[in-house]
Amino acid sequence: MSLPVETFFLNPDAQGTLQAQIQQMIAQGILSGRFERGEKLPSTRKMAVHLGVSRITVTIAYTELLANDYLTSKGRSGYFVSDNAPTPPLFSPSPEATDTVDWTRAIGQRYSGGVTPTKPQDWADYRYPFVYGQADRTLFDHANWRLCALQALGQRDFTSMTTDYYDQDDPQLIEFIARHTLPRRGITASPNQILITLGAQNALWLTAQVLLTQRRNAALEDPCYHALREILIQSRCHVTPVRVDRSGLPPEAVPPKTDVIFTTPSHQCPTNATMPLERRRALLERAREIDALIVEDDYEFETSFLRPPSPALKSLDTDGRVIYVGSFSKSLFPGLRLGYLVGSEPFIREVRALRASVLRHPPGHIQRTASYFLSLGHYDALIRRMSGVLHERRAQMEEAIAQHGLTIAGQGAHGGSSFWMRAPEGIDTEHLARKLQGRGVLIEPGRSFFGGDEQPTNFYRLGYSSIAASRISDGLSMVAEAINAGSNR
Repeated sequence: MSLPVETFFLNPDAQGTLQAQIQQMIAQGILSGRFERGEKLPSTRKMAVHLGVSRITVTIAYTELLANDYLTSKGRSGYFVSDNAPTPPLFSPSPEATDTVDWTRAIGQRYSGGVTPTKPQDWADYRYPFVYGQADRTLFDHANWRLCALQALGQRDFTSMTTDYYDQDDPQLIEFIARHTLPRRGITASPNQILITLGAQNALWLTAQVLLTQRRNAALEDPCYHALREILIQSRCHVTPVRVDRSGLPPEAVPPKTDVIFTTPSHQCPTNATMPLERRRALLERAREIDALIVEDDYEFETSFLRPPSPALKSLDTDGRVIYVGSFSKSLFPGLRLGYLVGSEPFIREVRALRASVLRHPPGHIQRTASYFLSLGHYDALIRRMSGVLHERRAQMEEAIAQHGLTIAGQGAHGGSSFWMRAPEGIDTEHLARKLQGRGVLIEPGRSFFGGDEQPTNFYRLGYSSIAASRISDGLSMVAEAINAGSNR
């Protein structure tokens, strides 16, 4: 029996080359059971005309499927579904099946329902995306990242790509972090004091799991990174929010019975405040006085384009009580999910064991690709290019904010990629964000950054890492117009 050519069609949203799409189309037909063994496929000429592609593209796709035993060739008779093709699964779920489990009782601990906001997946399609933490495709070095990924796929790196590191990491990446990345922050660490994580958020989760229990106390900044608050709540420890000021976390406000202090001294999240050197020393002294550990999240130090970044808190630590969290996901692209922890050996040993029990280690190929991108100088070149563009966009932001009468609540002294803004009292920025989204403008409401029962509703964040400088003024004009309309009601 011959398969009618009309049953074949390419998915308009499919990725990859036409050859790969044709292979996938036929393979999925076989695996789903639509195409049975012995059935004849349309000729390459007929298939090419039907799909609107070249005949050679179809021929190559058929040849690949032939090599993989999905198809067989019978001389001049054409191509047929092979007798050795994979067999579709022999089951059909009952249409009458119902879920009788009482999940309200079965679930022992809930993780959903938090306040962490979500960005629209199609944020790049908006004309005025004042979103934070997303990659700008016009700035990223696609060509060299692709070359590094191909190099990491080579025979020479076969072991690093395929091996099960168990609780270890790519030694080449660890060496680069120890010899190049950390010294730029004034930090000295040996390889057994460094652990690769799936981004900074994973590093914070691992840290909380190892250091905190139901009987221990954590202090965190308020406002703060909303995901960190949820991590600490899930750990069931006692959490004390400490309101930040223009210089970040005030050391004297940290409660005396605190076990772990979480802070973002270089760029306070979300206010962007930079903690002065004197306060950093005072925070270390306060931690020493109450015998607390400090977790330093240094998530955005690479965007210090106005002046060199202040020394990391970890670089001033002489007691080993500071645990340092770094990330490549912010400076490269968020989908990379690659960060690292730096701390004393006993701590890293326990975190390493926990990570091994949960996910073993981040993928070796991703680690080796990042290692090549870093060590070949592409990373530094990217940072220099991004810094120049962010500097220009920041200047445009400052000019437009002043022009349209908007109010800055916090901005980084060394650079950064966002402004922390304050709308007039009575403005609900969650409502404002929904209204602006309908007009093609994305902003980030600020309520979720605050803890406690009385969360301010008039703060919001404006990121400028992914919006063209030429669109900033028009976008902020629309933000100001919406705020004024809300204020005058």
